Amino acid sequence: MKFWFGYVSVFASMPKLTLILTNMFTSHYPIMMPISSPKQPILVFITITIFSLLLVPVLSRNAHVINFRSPNLYPESLAWDPLMQHFLLGSLRQRIIAAVSDSGIVETYISDTDLPEGASILGLAVDAPRNRLLAVVHSYPPLPPFNALAAYDLRSRRRLFLTPLPSEGIDAANDVAVDYSGNAFVTNSGGNFIWKVTIDGSASIFSTSPRYLAVTNDPTDDDDSAHHSLGLNGIAYVSKGYLLVVQSSTGKVFKVDAEDGTAMQVSINEDLIGADDIAVRSDGVAAVVSPMKVLWLLKSTDSWLEGAVYDKVEVNVRRFPTSVVVGDKDRVYVLYGHVNEGRVEDSGRDSFGIAELRSKREGEEDGVWIFVVIGLACTYFFFWRFQMSHLVKKMDKTNWLSKFLSFKTNFMIKSST
Repeated sequence: MKFWFGYVSVFASMPKLTLILTNMFTSHYPIMMPISSPKQPILVFITITIFSLLLVPVLSRNAHVINFRSPNLYPESLAWDPLMQHFLLGSLRQRIIAAVSDSGIVETYISDTDLPEGASILGLAVDAPRNRLLAVVHSYPPLPPFNALAAYDLRSRRRLFLTPLPSEGIDAANDVAVDYSGNAFVTNSGGNFIWKVTIDGSASIFSTSPRYLAVTNDPTDDDDSAHHSLGLNGIAYVSKGYLLVVQSSTGKVFKVDAEDGTAMQVSINEDLIGADDIAVRSDGVAAVVSPMKVLWLLKSTDSWLEGAVYDKVEVNVRRFPTSVVVGDKDRVYVLYGHVNEGRVEDSGRDSFGIAELRSKREGEEDGVWIFVVIGLACTYFFFWRFQMSHLVKKMDKTNWLSKFLSFKTNFMIKSST
């Protein structure tokens, strides 16, 4: 049964090919092929086989790794701009947003000196339908408290608004996600709640569910851990109308209604302690990264009432990955920004990285369907050969009978004469 479900999951990711093969094998007339074109099944077999073999190098390609240089950048956040096809990064120690190409070319995309000196640009989100970039701005102690959301036009690069976020005490604006209407949702790691900023820049406290405070810190978590005191952190918007939010100190995941802010804890088979960021692929798979642990890949079959970790991908903890994003072709990338160094002091680092991380388990499943397709092609080919052989035998019998009857008729005619 597990083997069969593996086949189903493979073809679920290939709807067009599945439809073609389904029609091929479930047609009411699978063998009613013109005898005048006996090469057609052979061509089908060859085409499918070549198509499958051509994909082997694609599936076995090396993961995409981008190493780039930018002095004193220490980026904590990462976003993907699908139109310009580049990554955008916020700086922990500078009031800039950098753009990085897939070949590692860096440029200062936005420089906003109106932001408080020493402020950090943390979470980033691209609002593609409105060509906007949303950026969370936060000042760490001992600087004066500052928490705001800035919006920039992606093409002109001018700032659209800078909205201070309403204070509730110990606030730490962290990450941001945007819905289809342009509403932005910002996590507060200090106060364990979520702000909402409308498309025109109006801010309010959106979700203060008691569920965020109902869970306590994991007793095994080190008090000196960089994530010991972090509450709600990474946030992602799901097109069905809700948010997925991770809580660093407890490793819990919450599903939050994007309309009224009601929250529920997602039941998962393990706690994602130290989770820093979350991103969701188009197939619904969620990727969650921890700077000191792994990249978790999670699935849910009931719109995140429950979820399960189905794979873990090793990360380079020495490079301190703090952000995960879904880039081109649904590829998952993590940011190696070394912000653990940048929070302490400027260590003089100028080298950082963006790396594609891939699931070995998914790679194995992708490899399976190639052999499935080839097997189906072979089955179809030999089935056609069998039918053609059967048809030829029937035709031979028919020809023999016709010749016999013709001979008998001629014989009777000659006998009568």
